[in-house]
Amino acid sequence: MAGGRPSTYDPEFCELVINLGREGASKAEMAHACGVARMTLDNWANEHPEFLDAVTEAVQLSQGWWESEGRKATFGKTPGFNATAFIFNMKNRFPADWRDKKEMDVNISHEDALEELE
Repeated sequence: MAGGRPSTYDPEFCELVINLGREGASKAEMAHACGVARMTLDNWANEHPEFLDAVTEAVQLSQGWWESEGRKATFGKTPGFNATAFIFNMKNRFPADWRDKKEMDVNISHEDALEELE
């Protein structure tokens, strides 16, 4: 028998997170709207495939919203736009697409390195 409180997960949260993604919300905001901690949101995504799909879509929608707003602002449609703050936000919010450098793991053995020298 599993311990702890019963889950408060509700399949209707799928629609909620997708709608929040359309508004540019973060996963922390999505968790807040569901009345749970961010870790619970991630646990639900691991336990409920439909919720994982919804969160994945929501994060994509959120990135699209932010990129669209930034594009508009770049061309003067948002008064007081701070490009530096926008770039900082995007690099931290969406690192897979916005980081300046990509990290890579490379493994090479001593034997491989010696063969290259010969």
